[in-house]
Amino acid sequence: MSTLTRLFQRLTLLSATNCPKPYVRHKARYVQKPVIGHGVAFRRKVHFPEKYTVKPLEVTNLAGRDPTSGRVVVKGIGGGIKHKYHWVDWKRVGPKEGPPQEEKIVKIIKDGCRTSFVALVAHGDKLKYILATENMKAGDIIRTSCHIPRIPVRPNEGDAYPLGALPLGTEVNCVEKYPGLGGFLVHAAGAFATILRKAPDNRVVIVTPSKKEFSLPQECMCTVGKLSNAEHSSIPIGSAQKNRELGNRPRSGLWQRKTGRFGRKIRKPPPVRAFDSKTVDRPEEIVFTCSRPFEKTIR
Repeated sequence: MSTLTRLFQRLTLLSATNCPKPYVRHKARYVQKPVIGHGVAFRRKVHFPEKYTVKPLEVTNLAGRDPTSGRVVVKGIGGGIKHKYHWVDWKRVGPKEGPPQEEKIVKIIKDGCRTSFVALVAHGDKLKYILATENMKAGDIIRTSCHIPRIPVRPNEGDAYPLGALPLGTEVNCVEKYPGLGGFLVHAAGAFATILRKAPDNRVVIVTPSKKEFSLPQECMCTVGKLSNAEHSSIPIGSAQKNRELGNRPRSGLWQRKTGRFGRKIRKPPPVRAFDSKTVDRPEEIVFTCSRPFEKTIR
């Protein structure tokens, strides 16, 4: 009798484990929430190929939604004219010794995905896009060099040099945060940073348009001059239809900007922020050594 009881218990356990779980209607699936403000734009997604090209790239408009979950992350984005993306080469690489590398400006174009104009640059049989400066025009010759001389150089607008090779007071844009990273700071139309002073340990202090000061290694590359399309911020949108063409949806009307009667808080600028080269901390390697040959023992 006890054997039959154990057999029936085992059968019931097997049937319980093999049967499908019942569907619960009110139970929702876990979806990872998207995080805002970590370098991810929810306005458009650019389809980059594996190899660099000057061909305009296809774009998928996200309308403020997360591409993975489809949830609305940023409100007020959607619609508008669809623009193709021009892939800007942020790295200006030149010779470390000898005369600088010369490149020619082919044409200046307007990119709908950014505020400043874009310049098509040719060197040999290679083409690339860079951000155009204020007075840059087709046919100009620009120079790129990674050499830091003892005496500061006298650069022209559009030239690319390390921060340590330029005199104090020079207006620069597309400044690298680490050597070899590519232009990281100052991309907006009409913006520029100014070289303030030299700092110890072969560092250069610059001030950005936000009045923040950064201490960078002198090997960081930058482009000389002020970025183009400086009147972008002063041009009024003009109509609600134009705002929709720019990809901005209407707001609720509840939020109103404060007037001047409320005053403002005057804060002192933050301290100088120093950027160092990124170093990856690798775990300590443990190496086992065996002085005698391995013998397999059976017990």
